[in-house]
Amino acid sequence: MTTPSDPDTRYAEDVRVGEELPQVTFPLPLYRLVMESGANRDFNSIHHNRDYARATGAPDAYANTLFLMGMWERCLRDWAGPRARILALKGFRMGRFNLVGTTTRVTGTVTGADPATGEVTVRMACEDDDGVTVGPGAMVVRLPRRADEG
Repeated sequence: MTTPSDPDTRYAEDVRVGEELPQVTFPLPLYRLVMESGANRDFNSIHHNRDYARATGAPDAYANTLFLMGMWERCLRDWAGPRARILALKGFRMGRFNLVGTTTRVTGTVTGADPATGEVTVRMACEDDDGVTVGPGAMVVRLPRRADEG
């Protein structure tokens, strides 16, 4: 059970606009794409069969939408802590493929914070060595407030 003294808890009162979330990296070897495709039941061959993906015009096999959304969630939850509640995901747009053999980096920056409600908006993006691949978009999260801890 999480308690108010949980050291991983981030409180709304402590968040500042401009604060950067710790970057999370995801190497994308083929076996990871295969495992992830099976886990979310996306069996489209473009996500795990390199020859098939290339035959469709893609440069190689690539990560699917649910995997990429999960990357954003992981980055946000690592920063926000176990008591945070995700309220919205906005502007999730894939600009380029996250290809097998590359590393995807997920970044986030706080762009809005309301300590009265606990709602925090974070600008999110996926990047590789060539720049942004997904986003930028935003996630809205509600953090606990010390004032509500009674």
